[in-house]
Amino acid sequence: MSGPQDDVIGKAYDARLMRRLLVYLRPHLPAVAVAFVVIVAGALVELAQPWLTQRAIDTYIAQKDVDGLRWIATVFFGLLVANFVFEYVQTVVMQTIGQKIMRAIRLEVYGHLQKLDLAFYDRNPVGRMMTRVTTDVDALNDLFASGVVTVFGDVLALVGIITAMLWMNWRLALVAFVVLPGILAATQWFRTNVRESYRQVRGLVAKINAFLQEHLTGMSTVQLFRQESNAFERFDRINRDHRDANIASIFYYALFYPIIETMAALSAALIIWIGGGWAGDGVVSIGVLVAFLQYARRFFQPISDLSEKFNILQAAMAASERIFTVLDTPVAITNPTNPPHPNPTRPVIEFDHVWFSYVDADGEPQWVLKDVSFVVQPGQRIGIVGATGSGKTTILSLLMRFYDVQRGRILVDGVDIREMDLAMLRGTFGLVLQDVHLFAGSVASNIRLGRDDIADEAVAAAARAVHADAFIGRLSQGYATEVAERGATLSVGQKQLLSFARALAFEPRVLVLDEATSSVDTATEALIEDALKVMMQHRTVVAIAHRLSTIQDMDRILVLHKGELRESGTHQELLALRGLYFRLYELSRVRENIGS
Repeated sequence: MSGPQDDVIGKAYDARLMRRLLVYLRPHLPAVAVAFVVIVAGALVELAQPWLTQRAIDTYIAQKDVDGLRWIATVFFGLLVANFVFEYVQTVVMQTIGQKIMRAIRLEVYGHLQKLDLAFYDRNPVGRMMTRVTTDVDALNDLFASGVVTVFGDVLALVGIITAMLWMNWRLALVAFVVLPGILAATQWFRTNVRESYRQVRGLVAKINAFLQEHLTGMSTVQLFRQESNAFERFDRINRDHRDANIASIFYYALFYPIIETMAALSAALIIWIGGGWAGDGVVSIGVLVAFLQYARRFFQPISDLSEKFNILQAAMAASERIFTVLDTPVAITNPTNPPHPNPTRPVIEFDHVWFSYVDADGEPQWVLKDVSFVVQPGQRIGIVGATGSGKTTILSLLMRFYDVQRGRILVDGVDIREMDLAMLRGTFGLVLQDVHLFAGSVASNIRLGRDDIADEAVAAAARAVHADAFIGRLSQGYATEVAERGATLSVGQKQLLSFARALAFEPRVLVLDEATSSVDTATEALIEDALKVMMQHRTVVAIAHRLSTIQDMDRILVLHKGELRESGTHQELLALRGLYFRLYELSRVRENIGS
């Protein structure tokens, strides 16, 4: 349910990946510049406050200068207001940039997924791709919103604090820095353990997504075979592992930040102990001592922030590697640069010595079609029959160019389909599948599928032609009735009638049917067969059927066996041969008799 990329997190920092990620910042460089200026200004304001405290104590309080103290207080208040404004602007700007980049990356990933051939989805579970578009993109949002730019503010704050402390009193600064080896050791321990914890959480999130996608879409099967308790236990196990992995990461956070706070308190104690003695001896002033305490408190905050940003960076590097792996997947089915014009005087479809294979788990080709050749003339009706696995559906997938042939070629109107524009090629066909896929939306929107140029009258006419208007009229809101997910509120026959109306509304030249009537009852099949007569008028038809009765009146029937075209002819001609088709026909009659 999760692939090897889901739990491998790679480097904490990869310059190659970071360069690619920074490309997404380019359209937002003005906003980034504003954020950077605000971050620098905020860091300088933070540095100025302890210095003002030192000046107030050593210069004005010591000399009882009320006017000077009032001036210092006014400046200090102004810096607090400025710091508030800087924090607000930084948060709004960076979060806005993160959201815009997240939207752009999601669109890019989804757009690329739409272009990938079906072989890619044969290899990659849908749940894993959902993780790429959702959780992985969220990790990149964290990087851009609170990591890649704000880290400069933390580094600048650290450098500024160290410089200010050394400038004020380098001896006292060395006292404050005594705890740094402990800080570095704790940070390294934290990074190492959180990295492993994140790897486990990442992999388990992908497993949860894949499990849910698989079992929710297959809930009818789960319930039919009474596997609810078994599926629940499996989900509980994955969910429990995810909880435990998150709890483990909480342990590291819960221990690391108190360690940092303890080190900060220890540093402050050393400053008070040693610095206080020096103040009594007149080596340092009280103002410097107070300023050092403030600087010390500020010094450890960026260290904690940088540790947190390391985790953000770690997550972003892992997510970006997986996202770029998807984006770098080559598009196998591409549009030609200069597609030729089809020749309408040629046959509509030609299979010319076509070979096609799938690759098995061992990487060996399994030939599904072997040297298949046939021609479909304009207006001709062709039926394709054969046992399961003979290659019938593969012929349709190749014709739509969902896959490309390994040998031979397929021509439509005299043009190799690999040289045709994909939109033109697929617009030639109206495909009706046995398993109808309906989308969320109204009945009308499922017929027109986003084609705004198909008017309401055309939608209604297509529904009437296939006798779908009868059940649509009985729906609560007619054509405006919302269809439940995957058409759950409609019967199999009603969904099939909608798919016929959809195909007819697009006015295809070639009608392609893949077991279009095998899942409907006899009454609905009678309606569909009547509708088919309307749809077939003035159209070329290619139909796959298990029920031989549905293709007996076809102009020609192709008989496939183990990927080879064994027989071709009319129904009567094939029966006279007493070959494969004859045996299939006799078998179908036996099944019909048993069924009756």
